[in-house]
Amino acid sequence: MMEIGRLCVKLAGRDAGLKCVIIDVLDNNLVMIDGQTRRRKCNIAHLEPLKETLKVSRGASHDDVIKAFKEIQIELRTTKPKEKKEKPRKSRKKKAKPKSEAPAKEESKAKPVKAQEAKPADEPRKSAEPKKAEPATRKAETPAKKADDTPKAETLAKKASDTQKKRAVNK
Repeated sequence: MMEIGRLCVKLAGRDAGLKCVIIDVLDNNLVMIDGQTRRRKCNIAHLEPLKETLKVSRGASHDDVIKAFKEIQIELRTTKPKEKKEKPRKSRKKKAKPKSEAPAKEESKAKPVKAQEAKPADEPRKSAEPKKAEPATRKAETPAKKADDTPKAETLAKKASDTQKKRAVNK
């Protein structure tokens, strides 16, 4: 019943309800179809054969299938392939130039700021805290000295100094 040229209706899938013609028998369960549906292999359980047959050769092109459908007065929707456009490529950032220029400028600005931050933080701690709290003060100073000149580093340094003050008060 499933021979080349048999007109069928697709029962399942995205192309359900559309007419197609068998253009190749692949094995016992699969056939190649084309017509109002997409050209693809299909399970014969998903096809309902009709009484009509079309004069189509094995492996017929889509143009041959269109001509055969026009003979029995069935219009096929023809789609144009999309034009291939060049995909925009992401341009890679040049890492060598910005790094060499940027750190030189940041370092010159960062040095005076670090010096100003370190002096006020050291002076009140030494006079206000007892000698036992000095190791804790040194721990807080080391991250501030190593940290970059960023808001995150500043907030971490402030939190560390606040917790040290609370510990000193609790003792």
